[in-house]
Amino acid sequence: MSARGTRATDWLRRSGVAHVVHDYVAAERHGRAREDRPAYGLDAATALGISPGRICKTLVATVDGSPVLAIVPVDRTLDLKRLAAALDGRRADLADPATAERATGYVVGGISPIGVRRRLPTVLEQDAIGNATVFVSAGRRGLQVELAPADLVRVTRALIGSISRGDPADP
Repeated sequence: MSARGTRATDWLRRSGVAHVVHDYVAAERHGRAREDRPAYGLDAATALGISPGRICKTLVATVDGSPVLAIVPVDRTLDLKRLAAALDGRRADLADPATAERATGYVVGGISPIGVRRRLPTVLEQDAIGNATVFVSAGRRGLQVELAPADLVRVTRALIGSISRGDPADP
């Protein structure tokens, strides 16, 4: 682990949640990755040598105008209609990068669902809970935290729902 912790890793440590921090060299990105091109997560899977289905991206969206977090495996695409339904809302939209960064206190490509600036309603894709452990951003690019899905649900107070679809590589 890097010598400098993040809000996410500090919070996990203080809370006594079992986790492992994984450092890797993050690929340089110019511009912003779009949700349907989950470059940061796929880069992390490749760098760490693990299945993309075990690494989850944290996306900031709005449901009926209020910010929320969606946690989905990087090899899947967030389904905004399903996200809205999971939170009993009518409409969901992806937040723009500046809004996502303001809402969470993290930079795009390093947004963690743990230790966000203020607690946001959170939904975890149900397919992720079938893994013994999952990886989420530890709060900066090049740093992932591995923990049990049940612990992720507990620390984020996430609902579990079917909020994603297919493989983004499939048209």
